[in-house]
Amino acid sequence: MEDLVSSIPPMLFGTDGVRGIAGQYPLIKPLIRNLGAAAAAIFRQQVTGRSPVLILGRDTRSSGSWIAQAFAEGAGRQQVLLRDAGVISTPSLAYLVPRRNALGGVMISASHNPAEFNGIKLFGPGGLKCPDAWERMIEKQVSELKPFRPAPVRLQRDSSARKDYIAYLFSTLPKKTSFKGLTLVVDCANGSLSGIAPEMLRKLGVRVIPLGTRPNGRNINAGAGSQHPEAMQRRVVERRADGGVAFDGDGDRAIFCDELGRLLDGDYLIACAAHCLKDENRLDRNTVVVTVMANLGLIKTLRTWGIETAMTAVGDRYVSDALEERKAVLGGEQSGHIIFREFLPTGDGLLTALQVLAMLRSRRRTFSWLTSLFERYPQLLVNVEVKRRRPLEDCPDIQQEIQKARAELGDQGRVVVRYSGTEPLLRIMMEGPDATRLKTLAEGIAHRARKVLGQV
Repeated sequence: MEDLVSSIPPMLFGTDGVRGIAGQYPLIKPLIRNLGAAAAAIFRQQVTGRSPVLILGRDTRSSGSWIAQAFAEGAGRQQVLLRDAGVISTPSLAYLVPRRNALGGVMISASHNPAEFNGIKLFGPGGLKCPDAWERMIEKQVSELKPFRPAPVRLQRDSSARKDYIAYLFSTLPKKTSFKGLTLVVDCANGSLSGIAPEMLRKLGVRVIPLGTRPNGRNINAGAGSQHPEAMQRRVVERRADGGVAFDGDGDRAIFCDELGRLLDGDYLIACAAHCLKDENRLDRNTVVVTVMANLGLIKTLRTWGIETAMTAVGDRYVSDALEERKAVLGGEQSGHIIFREFLPTGDGLLTALQVLAMLRSRRRTFSWLTSLFERYPQLLVNVEVKRRRPLEDCPDIQQEIQKARAELGDQGRVVVRYSGTEPLLRIMMEGPDATRLKTLAEGIAHRARKVLGQV
């Protein structure tokens, strides 16, 4: 059995759990068992008055089953049982944990990443992502544990998990909301919502044209879903649908397109929700939380509506934390992570779709109405594959290019340069009135980054 202790890095958790290629470090069985044992021990230590149970969910990746089993074998050493909710979305796990009076939750998913990747996300007893301090304690215990031979563990099935979640989503809709006569292309990315979203929308009276609803363990996010919305856009136009919605593999993102096939990302959904919630006197604190990636046009429009914007780093956890701190009810990301805090503390693609659809239907608006809510500034995103992830503040050559771009754009644009939290990428976001100039400035930063950080 391999020695893990010497190879464990000081930080096992990234911005969204433990990620990697299934079967390669860190997603190998001995380490996953140790992670299960350490997580169970810390959860038992930190949470009182709860059943010694962790709720387990997973997306449709073929590696999900053996990763779940290995984690359960580790948790079993701490007399913690994993209750298996099966293939469900990440936000449904966040809903289930507090309602099952569990210590926390474990989601086996790599979200929007390709099928060969997987990940382990931990949720605390309230349904929020596991606190950073707990992750550090878990990492410390993992580094101190030696590999062990597991005793057989049988996962206990939570047979009503999906039913309970769907019933809750129905309860969030305004009374007398009617979706009859609506034709919608629904792309589930061959992921967690494949067996949930089309069925639920049909029960609401929607005529569903399904895409990405045949998962086989290897096709999650492959040319489908929120990462690849082109098929949805084409199908909407071909079938003359009223619009389309695309989710990602674990169901925490949603993006739309209108009846003309034009893409409507999270910024448009935030604008719609902010406008409607304010109109209904439901926008508590008159504040919307967005990330640094939010389009400048959205931010300026919210201000003209008298709505304050609070800006965070990229990541739904940061949006969630800011919402909790400010007691606000709406926040989200351009990627389609939208949080309706009135209902759930985390982003939920299906909940977002239902709420936005209800807002449009109650106002008798078409999907294209969303494009009229704000004038979008040209925005360019360049991804640079890198070999090394040196702190950017320690890279003066890259900083020089960044400052040059910021000086040229002034208050008419923005430059955001950051590492991806889940992939070996440097992300360069440029925003301003001249798309051609943005491309030139972004390429200057990308060229310097390739030299300093190494090109894959």
